[in-house]
Amino acid sequence: MASHRRPKQPTRARVTVLTATAAAAVVLSAQGASAAPAKPSKDEVKSQVDKLYEEAEQATEKFNGAKERQEKLEKEIGHLQDQVARGQGDVNELRSTLGSMASAQYRSGGIDPSLALLLSEDPDSYLDKASSLEHLSGKQVESVQRIQAKQRTLAQQRQEAATKLADLDATRKELGEKKKVSQEKLAEAQALLNTLTAQERAALKDEESRASRADSSRVDLGNVSASGRAGAALNAAKTKLGSAYISGAEGPSAFDCSGLTQWAYKQAGVNISRTTYTQANDGTRISRSQLQPGDLVFFYNDLHHVGLYAGNNMTLHASNPRGGVKYESVDNMPFMFGVRIS
Repeated sequence: MASHRRPKQPTRARVTVLTATAAAAVVLSAQGASAAPAKPSKDEVKSQVDKLYEEAEQATEKFNGAKERQEKLEKEIGHLQDQVARGQGDVNELRSTLGSMASAQYRSGGIDPSLALLLSEDPDSYLDKASSLEHLSGKQVESVQRIQAKQRTLAQQRQEAATKLADLDATRKELGEKKKVSQEKLAEAQALLNTLTAQERAALKDEESRASRADSSRVDLGNVSASGRAGAALNAAKTKLGSAYISGAEGPSAFDCSGLTQWAYKQAGVNISRTTYTQANDGTRISRSQLQPGDLVFFYNDLHHVGLYAGNNMTLHASNPRGGVKYESVDNMPFMFGVRIS
């Protein structure tokens, strides 16, 4: 039978302990709330955003490289397919000629026209058999040999095209992956910037504008004239000061870093490659002390950023989505080497 005893009333001591425990829980809860991470300052946000921009640019240059490979493969595949089509047409024409020759010879009591059928099925085997026949003319043997050579070439071209198509498929997948990484980094950077108040964003923009004006003044103070094709490239890039930075953009209204340098040199009548990694090998590498206006300048250990040397220790470059195309001190980034385009 269940017990119906009255529950014991809590003693004074127990009430005191429970009260103290509850108070301690409140204190700990308050401490936990106060230990929550503080909102990052404007300078901390800027530092984090700059890092994300750098990571996005690394992915962008790999994206540019994959895009360049894709375009090259598409051209090569198109060329091979045209060659295969023309080659098949030549083979068909040769077979038709040989068939006419065999028919004419048959009508005059010569070889069996079934040899033409053997040829269409297996020209190598056909030649082995037909070459020993007294009725096969030298002209027919020559035609068969030409068909054989054409068919071997066609087989090689088809295999090469198939290999390149597989490479193209892999390149397209890489293209999508690198684009996704870059977009994710840029979105993360924008989300960080959105945590700033309107006043903080305005202050950050003002600081960067003042820094950009100071950098422009330093270039003017350098009083260095640019000459030759490098000078022409630099002068072309100067017309794009203030243009937007967009990943993968090649101009004329927006650029990424290697897109700007490629566009600038194109205006000077010089074709250079598309990515920082390949542009680093498009000319002669030079030291910092050898730099002249218009030379390419490369930054970071993996060479994921490039600009044009503007004189007086300054570079003109497509900086990032926040700064766009602007002048900046070479000292602001880890300089690797320069490249002179000849």
